[in-house]
Amino acid sequence: MRYLKTAAAALTCAFALVPAGIASAGTGPAPAPGARTTASATSTAPSPAGNPASLRAQAAGVCSDAYQIGTTGYITRSGKTIASVKQFYSPSCAQNYGYVWVWQSFRDVAGDYDVTSAVYSYSQDEVLGKRSWTNTTAQEFWSNGTSTVSECTAGTGSVRAAGDPAPATGHSSKRC
Repeated sequence: MRYLKTAAAALTCAFALVPAGIASAGTGPAPAPGARTTASATSTAPSPAGNPASLRAQAAGVCSDAYQIGTTGYITRSGKTIASVKQFYSPSCAQNYGYVWVWQSFRDVAGDYDVTSAVYSYSQDEVLGKRSWTNTTAQEFWSNGTSTVSECTAGTGSVRAAGDPAPATGHSSKRC
């Protein structure tokens, strides 16, 4: 028993010495054309960062070269963050997409919920490319593509838990 406690303490100390980093996608300039191909882009797995090659992205018609623009927004409910909202841009398709990722901590307690994902155009004062899902337990949601590349836009989304009278909403940063 003493050996297990010593080993656990040693591992804890070892992990405390491993440096932790913080990365933030989409807050700087666009990646160089050759730099856009990453491990997540070649996988079809969904991702909190947004994977345009995921099965749900493909079903929504998201172009494979799409990458995040602007900063991530958040959807909160009763003071707790329940989802992330992002905006993606595809140079080859000249389209923007909204993206919502529902956090696992919310999914663990929510049962089913309703979700929307879209792109908001400041120029048109309209929500475009909106897609909606009801009574879902999925985690990844992509809007339809929008031809808003020359406009100021933001990704927007909502989540409504069963029993809530109105959805909680959020949006990414404005990009022009």
